[in-house]
Amino acid sequence: MADVVSPEVRSRMMAGIRGTNTKPELLLRKGLHAVGFRFRLHDRRLPGRPDMVFPRYNAVILAHGCFWHGHDCHLFKWPSTRPDFWKAKIARNRENDARTSQRLTELGWRQGVIWECALKGRTRLPIEKVLAETAGWLKSRRPALELRGFP
Repeated sequence: MADVVSPEVRSRMMAGIRGTNTKPELLLRKGLHAVGFRFRLHDRRLPGRPDMVFPRYNAVILAHGCFWHGHDCHLFKWPSTRPDFWKAKIARNRENDARTSQRLTELGWRQGVIWECALKGRTRLPIEKVLAETAGWLKSRRPALELRGFP
């Protein structure tokens, strides 16, 4: 199926998608702040500029968009236009994620990944559950957390 807008319009639309301060990220930030957690945002000193940095807990949280990070869920669908471009783009994003995770681990940071599908769509979890699990992980010594929507 052909795209319904011109390539120039599509390019402008895609360029307008934010990489920081996304709705899932803001939801997490507001909820964690409300229960007493304090954090830094997008710390440029750390690999990948994690969405939230919790120095007190030696942890970072990454709010991953299912499309941009190629998550295997109902929110991810390969675009029908320019498939070669998108396969390469998503593959690069996944490689960057793996490299960033490795570097953060080497620096001693614990990492939490919260997928967009845990916060949005038909498989979303109750926000109270997401916040409780995230808070429990932050207070624990577990090295990693990954939250995704219901299977």
